[in-house]
Amino acid sequence: MYYRINEVFCAQQGEGARVGTTNVFVRFAGCNLKCTIEQTDTSPGGFDCDTEFTSGRSVSSDALLWLMEKFTPSHFDMPIKWCVLTGGEPLLQYNAHLASGLRERKWKIAIETNGSIEVDPSLYDYMAVSPKIAEHCIRQLEADEVRYVRGLGQALPCTRIKADRYFISPAFCGTNLDAETINWCQKLIEEQPKGDKLWEMSIQIHKFEVTKR
Repeated sequence: MYYRINEVFCAQQGEGARVGTTNVFVRFAGCNLKCTIEQTDTSPGGFDCDTEFTSGRSVSSDALLWLMEKFTPSHFDMPIKWCVLTGGEPLLQYNAHLASGLRERKWKIAIETNGSIEVDPSLYDYMAVSPKIAEHCIRQLEADEVRYVRGLGQALPCTRIKADRYFISPAFCGTNLDAETINWCQKLIEEQPKGDKLWEMSIQIHKFEVTKR
């Protein structure tokens, strides 16, 4: 089988509960949504999409698995190694065939999805949902963590998703994050109503540009 892949790389997770862990990321090309400042049927509004996932190339499952092994750090302690399937929207392409190949090679599978497509729990080890659609359109209703991006003035989410942890991520403008947006998200967290969900802050540190000396 063939998959349209934008890039494969090794990096530390930059957000959420697994921040700082080393993973091999597979970015699938293509998405069924288009995030923009204005709210639309395919965007929650409040921020522009800053991920390039439209380009890519078609690779076989064997070639993709080989690429992943190529980018596997030498210090990974076999048989425990994590990959993160992201996009775009990885669940437009990810399937049982690729899952089987990953399992055979002892990969732990984390998925980052916009929540518009439900996936069988047997096909992943960790689920991170970052909704970009109206709540009634969300299909992936169970997750290990939920992340909502919030721009200045946007309210605290009222999500249907059942998860272990819930995160608010202040919206970036490119590689810039202004203090006003951070303060707004912090206010949402501090003033959140008491209930069964505890919202936490998660700043997307992988989006910062680092100046090399």
